[in-house]
Amino acid sequence: MLKKLSTDTINTILIIGVILLVVEIVFFNGGLVFSVLFSGVLMYIGWKNYRPLWRKILFWIGLISLIFTVLSMIAVRFLVIALILMFLRDYFKSKEKPEHIRPEIIEHHQEIPDQEPVLRQKFFGDEATPKTSYEWTDINIHGGFGDRIVDLSQTVLPHDEAVISIRQWMGNLTVYVPYEVEVSIHHSALIGRASIFQYKKSKVLNQVLSYQTDGYRKEKPRVKIITSVVSGELEVKRV
Repeated sequence: MLKKLSTDTINTILIIGVILLVVEIVFFNGGLVFSVLFSGVLMYIGWKNYRPLWRKILFWIGLISLIFTVLSMIAVRFLVIALILMFLRDYFKSKEKPEHIRPEIIEHHQEIPDQEPVLRQKFFGDEATPKTSYEWTDINIHGGFGDRIVDLSQTVLPHDEAVISIRQWMGNLTVYVPYEVEVSIHHSALIGRASIFQYKKSKVLNQVLSYQTDGYRKEKPRVKIITSVVSGELEVKRV
C-alpha cells in the first residue's frame, strides 16, 4: 500500500502528524515528554545489564509504559486512522474500472530576477529556476517544505564542474540536464523515491544513492548533484 502512495500524500500526513504532536504537547499534555523520557530511562537501566531479574522487570515496565504513552498520543491515533482510510480507499479503487490517465501539465509562473541567486533559501513553498536564459551560479541551499526544480537547459554551464547542493525537509527535487552534460549524483533520503534517467527506485528508506555517467571524470561540462531530503522524491531527466 505504501508503494502506491504519492510522496506528496506521505508528506501531508507527516506534516499534520507533527503539528498534532506539537499542539498536544504544548496545549493538552505537557507531561507527555516526561512520560517518554521516564520510560526511556527505565528501559535503558534494564537493558544495560539485562541479567538480574529486577533489571528485566524495569526494562519491560519501561517498554510497556512507552507503548501505552505512544498509543495515547493524538498524532499516533491520527496516523493510524489515516492509514486505515487510505487502505479502504485503495481497496475500493481496486474494485472500480481502470481510468484513462491523462498527462498533467504543470506551469510555473515564478521568475527570479537576474541579479538574485538561481534558487533562494525558502522554508515554505516551491522554487524553480527561470524559464528564460539565466546566468549560472552554483546552487547551495537549505529548504524546509516545498518542491525544487532546476532546469540546466536554460543556462550555460562552466567548462569545468558545476555544483547543485540542495538539502531540505520535505518536497520533491527535479533536475533537467542537457544530453551533452556529464552527471554525478549523491542522494540521501529517509523516505521517498528516486528516478535517475532510465533507472528508477520505487522505495527509498534511509538510503544513500550514487550514480555517475561513464564520461564524468574525463569529459566536460559536468555537474555534481548532491541532494538530501527527509521525505521526498528525486527526479533527474535529460532534455
